[in-house]
Amino acid sequence: MTESFQPPSSAETAWQILPQGDRCLVIQLGDAISEATGQRCLGLAQALRDAAWPGVTDVVPSFTKVAVHYRPLPDGSGPTYDALRARIEARLAAGIDVAEQGGREVDIPVCYGGEHGPDLDDVARAAGITPEAVIGLHTQPGAMVYMLGFAPGHAYIGVHDERLGIGRRDTPRSVVPTGSVAVANRQSVIYPNRLPGGWNIIGATPLTLFDATREPAALLQPGDRIRFVPIDQAEFDRLRAAQEAR
Repeated sequence: MTESFQPPSSAETAWQILPQGDRCLVIQLGDAISEATGQRCLGLAQALRDAAWPGVTDVVPSFTKVAVHYRPLPDGSGPTYDALRARIEARLAAGIDVAEQGGREVDIPVCYGGEHGPDLDDVARAAGITPEAVIGLHTQPGAMVYMLGFAPGHAYIGVHDERLGIGRRDTPRSVVPTGSVAVANRQSVIYPNRLPGGWNIIGATPLTLFDATREPAALLQPGDRIRFVPIDQAEFDRLRAAQEAR
């Protein structure tokens, strides 16, 4: 991610719309990660989904942008970039309602350190605090799911205390275990399955983040409020067994 964390500014009331090939356009609502911009992205994405314009196939929010995928048709009956852009600009000019974009409150149990969090001590050293203090910062309330990306159900969660603004690992891992909770750049991710990754692993959750047979398949959704809850190994094993028995 190239965006930086900055306080909201008056610039966040502006927007820019750009084409992304012949089947997608992107609305940029800011140039820095902040909760205000994130909420505007979620509000606009929901408004565009509710509009249900013919030919629009998907609406995807991210940290500072919203992608609108559409299907132009050979006979010209489908949406065009210019027509869709005009519709979106009219919707933006009418204002974006973010009042109902708070999302659910979701508790994520995490077993920190040890075999589940091999990078916890390194994160503590980089931050100049103890491992217990890292856990304390990570479990503070207020974290939000900004977007899903990289893999199905892979949530980007933030914004954490600035002391968790450490970079990614110099050497990424070729395999990160399912359920690993990792931090970098004042954000958290939870690996929904075995994936490569370069974030700093500080713990793991026994919850199933993605299940194609479940509705919705992804446990977490953009706009959800996350509370990381410390658990011990016994509770981790109990919850994991309960998940596997379903």
